[in-house]
Amino acid sequence: MIYLDNAATTRTAPEVVEAMLPYFTESYGNASTVYEFGAKSREAVSQARERIAKAIGAKENEVYFTAGGSESDNWAIKAAAEAYKAKGNHIITSKIEHHAVLHTCQWLEQNGFEVTYLDVDEFGVVKLEELKKAIRPTTILITIMFANNEIGTIEPVAEIGRIAKEHGILFHTDAVQAFGHVPIDVDACSIDMMSASGHKLNGPKGIGFLYIRKGVKIRSFIHGGAQERKRRAGTENVPGIVGFGKAAELALADMEERTSRESKLRDYMIGRVLKEIPFARVNGDRKNRLPNNVNICFQFVEGESLLIMLDMKGICASSGSACTSGSLDPSHVLLAIGLPHEIAHGSLRLTLGGDTTKEDIDYTIETIKEIVAQLREMSPLYEDYMKSTK
Repeated sequence: MIYLDNAATTRTAPEVVEAMLPYFTESYGNASTVYEFGAKSREAVSQARERIAKAIGAKENEVYFTAGGSESDNWAIKAAAEAYKAKGNHIITSKIEHHAVLHTCQWLEQNGFEVTYLDVDEFGVVKLEELKKAIRPTTILITIMFANNEIGTIEPVAEIGRIAKEHGILFHTDAVQAFGHVPIDVDACSIDMMSASGHKLNGPKGIGFLYIRKGVKIRSFIHGGAQERKRRAGTENVPGIVGFGKAAELALADMEERTSRESKLRDYMIGRVLKEIPFARVNGDRKNRLPNNVNICFQFVEGESLLIMLDMKGICASSGSACTSGSLDPSHVLLAIGLPHEIAHGSLRLTLGGDTTKEDIDYTIETIKEIVAQLREMSPLYEDYMKSTK
């Protein structure tokens, strides 16, 4: 099997599993208890929090553990809307956000809030001038992702944060795809809140965090006990937190070397595909993109058929977000960058990991070439096009 869907989830690193195991069977105490056995768990949680805070230039008491990126997004957006509704009811986001953000904003629209969905350019980059024009006296929150989960484009987060700060508006970024893959400094980017998830960087599933800058006044999202300094109730997922902390430590330690290697493989793959397969186009910014992301549309090809045939050849890939894998609709991200439905339907997302080799890439490219040729032979649209060009 060749696994090229690391944007959907990653293999949990052996070192992460090893770090987690004692907190299932040996040091299994509840981190909220007062006795020494529970204190071991509490200390492990504190150490993980410290590692994650270090990775983004934050303070330890600004990191709150959640069940994942979607919960973190929901918490940041809904709680900020509630906390600052006396100031205003307007929120700004973009048309290419993850559905955890888009659906949350749509829910708020049903509850009295107004949301502006910014356009992006052909590469998926938020237009800063449109952002400035969209700001109103009633704007209380800007939520723009750090990097797109489908096409890999990295947004101008530092500039967005500066604009938000100049206008006294909270800035939240969904960094689920970026954390552990590109450097992030919350102060340099003027980020007030940031979401991330463990399973995108070789950590465990079911664990995430929300960074909340000190002074940002948002309430609890889950009510109950006094965990997470009374802001997120529920018994701490100690093994998950420990695993996330270890994954963050590992990602930070080898980020430069790993991302350099992945970027070279990414560019090699894109270059070969565009050169060797006609009627193919790369989606997203060619330079400002995640180091492991390849997203390409093949004209006259149906993406789902391509995925099924790749799977039969032992290659795991996707056509977009894993959260929409059951949908027959074309990607909202590809439509937002201006692609027509018929081309957006032929998208393929390949996301590399630390285990991906050049041999994997070469085999995948040759397989894609064969499959695309087969599918086009069966396409009446392709046949009509070729006849019209003769």
